[in-house]
Amino acid sequence: MNSKTKYTQRIKTEAKRLGFLSCGISKAEFLEQEAPRLEKWLNQNMHGEMQYMENHFDKRLDPTKLVDDSKSVISLLLNYFPSETQKDPEAPKLSKYAYGTDYHFVIKDKLKQLLHFIEEEIGDVHGRAFVDSAPVLDKAWAAKSGLGWIGKNSNLLTQQVGSFYFIAELIIDLDLEYDTPVTDHCGTCTACIDACPTQAIVEPYVVDGSKCISYFTIELKEEIPNHYKNQFEDWMFGCDVCQDVCPWNRFSKPHNEPLFNPKPELLEMSKKDWQEITQEVFSKVFQKSAVKRTKFSGLKRNIDFLFED
Repeated sequence: MNSKTKYTQRIKTEAKRLGFLSCGISKAEFLEQEAPRLEKWLNQNMHGEMQYMENHFDKRLDPTKLVDDSKSVISLLLNYFPSETQKDPEAPKLSKYAYGTDYHFVIKDKLKQLLHFIEEEIGDVHGRAFVDSAPVLDKAWAAKSGLGWIGKNSNLLTQQVGSFYFIAELIIDLDLEYDTPVTDHCGTCTACIDACPTQAIVEPYVVDGSKCISYFTIELKEEIPNHYKNQFEDWMFGCDVCQDVCPWNRFSKPHNEPLFNPKPELLEMSKKDWQEITQEVFSKVFQKSAVKRTKFSGLKRNIDFLFED
């Protein structure tokens, strides 16, 4: 067994041990197919107020600009599908990924452990860990690494496990064995396109971010446009509709990461509890949560938008 094969196997075994769902590796090189797509998406203003999407265009497409002399992009998936969801069917809804501890902390920690393992086991290897807060096209790398295909809802889909998982990367200056992409298995299905409450999936494989409920409830800082009233299907933070209706998510299995478990009171809260939420309750329920991104005022704005006449 040559050293490239040996190192690749060791890294994948350790990723599994750390709790990652799967691990795929691709060559660190310019993402040729993604460049025109990203440019077109930005030119059509589908990023709305997400100005940061315009920054670091070159870095988004070329990992060697993020890590000197990088050779490999290691893509990792971490399951977050919950075993239980909110109890009150009338309560405003929270995207499943935000139930527990903010994933940035959880995954960053695992990535650091994996990088440390690589340095210990293999020696002088340099790299950086990325969890969606840096200019890295996560889904493109995961697809290139054979972990799934980009579906019509623009999420990464995997036959065995669906799409309720986070994607993260390690970009390192070590040559490894590279995986190959898998084929698209969306077929003629249009479940996600048909179900999107705000028609944000403007054509198969293209999501207008500026029409997405997740954008309005998380990214948008000003008031939500009034003509979207009664179109949010009670989503107050994020939206899972295009994932919930995807046939491949029949195969989702609950995660086993204790840090992703929600505080019990979060699942118990009724519609009335949410409408009357105070800053104190918000701070307690969402301690170390991704929901803190909207702040109390943002979540309150979202809840009021759902239920006020």
